[in-house]
Amino acid sequence: MSTDANPSNNPYGHGSFEREDLSVSGVLYFIAGVATLGLVGLLLMIGFYKLLDERASKAQPEVSPLATNVPNDTRNLAEGYKDYLKDNFPAPRLEIDERTELNDDRIAEEEKLNSYGYVDDSHVTVRIPIERAMDLIAQRGLPMRSQAAAPNAETPVATQPKPKAKTKKGSQ
Repeated sequence: MSTDANPSNNPYGHGSFEREDLSVSGVLYFIAGVATLGLVGLLLMIGFYKLLDERASKAQPEVSPLATNVPNDTRNLAEGYKDYLKDNFPAPRLEIDERTELNDDRIAEEEKLNSYGYVDDSHVTVRIPIERAMDLIAQRGLPMRSQAAAPNAETPVATQPKPKAKTKKGSQ
């Protein structure tokens, strides 16, 4: 007689699924290992970036003794240094601070879009703020062409007369 509690016809010994569960300690060890590797990787990257920063600070070129108001770290500009560069170097100059210069350009564009002024030097064409232009369009509506100037779809286009068909001289 068989001592198996679950007799089956399966020649491999048990039912259709695996009966052994994962161990809780194995899952916890795996999670702890992944966390440890992540922490070690983070510490290595911090150390690597500090090494690169020290190397870059040592490789900074010497500043001319004639220059005044020069910061120790030329990657960060000191207060007033941009004005010094603008005043002492002729055009065309390299960009000093791209973000600030781009922001200045955007602010100038915004001021132009939201103010009154002349578009041309002859003081003929003017510009108005966008909000005011939208209010005027809402009050007056969009400009329309007059009906006389607009082509009428109902009137047919003038057609030229068709040329007569040529016939042979002998036949009429």
